[in-house]
Amino acid sequence: MNRRHFFARTAPVLGASALSPALLAQAASSAAGKSADSAATPAAVTKLTGRIKKGLKFSMVREPDLSLLDQFKMLKEVGFDGTELRTTDHTELKSYLEAVDKSGLRVHGIVNADNPDLATAVKFAHDVGGTSVLYVARYDRKRPLMESWNETQAILRKGLAVAEGYGIQILVENVWASFLISALDMQRYVDEINHPNFGAYFDIGNNVRWGVPEHWIEILGPRIGKLDVKEWDEKKHQAEGLRKGFGSELGEGTIDWEAVRKALLAIDYEGWAAAEVAGGNRERLADIARRMDLVLGLT
Repeated sequence: MNRRHFFARTAPVLGASALSPALLAQAASSAAGKSADSAATPAAVTKLTGRIKKGLKFSMVREPDLSLLDQFKMLKEVGFDGTELRTTDHTELKSYLEAVDKSGLRVHGIVNADNPDLATAVKFAHDVGGTSVLYVARYDRKRPLMESWNETQAILRKGLAVAEGYGIQILVENVWASFLISALDMQRYVDEINHPNFGAYFDIGNNVRWGVPEHWIEILGPRIGKLDVKEWDEKKHQAEGLRKGFGSELGEGTIDWEAVRKALLAIDYEGWAAAEVAGGNRERLADIARRMDLVLGLT
């Protein structure tokens, strides 16, 4: 089975004041059948409707007074298709299965961070009805780079021997580990392992530190198994410090989302995109869901 075949992925609305003028303008310009009042015609917006399933990390939910089931129902109601749990949640499998069954919200993946015990994460992903495990490849900066390269690949190969039996993808992300910091690094890393159940979990916002998201997408192509979605604001980064680059809401930073959408369409991407931003209550999560619709062209 080749990688492209394997990765072919078989709400109440808040008031408009929750969105910035820029996002409102984008929504207005993309509405079907609408004409601008001015003589200028709005540029066409690339759409990914029907290609993207919308998710988020479950750790973003801040509704402590709701039961687990009601939290799942709430996420479904505000517009999400699924969520991701952490490997440590596996001890509550029965409760999560009940929440999935009664809410209709899927658990599409498990976040394992850099835990080398991929077998536990893989089995949990399978048992809860997910399709992937996110693994972070870490770089020990006190040792030669290729030692981390080889050691993390060995961990992944061991995990993939288990994942293959369960039909689960293991997807590597670099986060900000100062490792796999170019698209060509990631391409080589994935291709050396050369396994149909292996690919990249591409984080659109994280990767701006290392390059241009749409260029990464072009190079990685079918190696991309899933997407993390966050914003980056280069102006805030330069004026206020490195991590302040994450300080803008989705659609209000400097990522060229139209270019990202075009790149995803060009590689024929279909699958999950998970928000990984500051979470909150129902209102906040509904706003995130709507912003995802706009930046990913899902409306």
